[in-house]
Amino acid sequence: MEQALADILADILPRTAVPYHVMLARICGALLCVTVIGIEREARGRPAGLRTHLLVGLAAAVFGLLAGEVVRAPIYDIDQVRSDPLRVVEAVTAGVAFLAAGLIVFARGEVHGLTTGAGVWLAAAIGLSVGFGFWIIAIFATLVGTIVLHLLYQVERHLGWKRPARHEGTGPAQP
Repeated sequence: MEQALADILADILPRTAVPYHVMLARICGALLCVTVIGIEREARGRPAGLRTHLLVGLAAAVFGLLAGEVVRAPIYDIDQVRSDPLRVVEAVTAGVAFLAAGLIVFARGEVHGLTTGAGVWLAAAIGLSVGFGFWIIAIFATLVGTIVLHLLYQVERHLGWKRPARHEGTGPAQP
């Protein structure tokens, strides 16, 4: 019985290439970065707000961590199994593209949701970056994404290229 419990515990907490505290830091880092993007989208009352961006960033970070661990896991180190972390990037990109496409609508002769879809895609890229351990890429992408979403929006409004959104400044959009 004692050996069975030890085996179960070893299965729950296997040896990993990345220490568990670093994994936790990466997940938290991804969440912090995408929170910045999500808050901006939430403040504008967009359909994909804080929670959506957090979930996309979290999922992408977990997929990134899993890809890195699977590549190094001894159980998969056999000729019949080929591990390629780029396939994870492609799968996350395809999944997020599906989500983003659902956010884009054409109504009354205008396209809506492109920026929100792009923000969700950026959240996935940020999550994958941190998940793979490329913190500086994620932080820089967060900074640039925030500038594009917030500062350039203000410039567009100032130049008269954009008018304020109906729900802007009033919190989340009302149904």
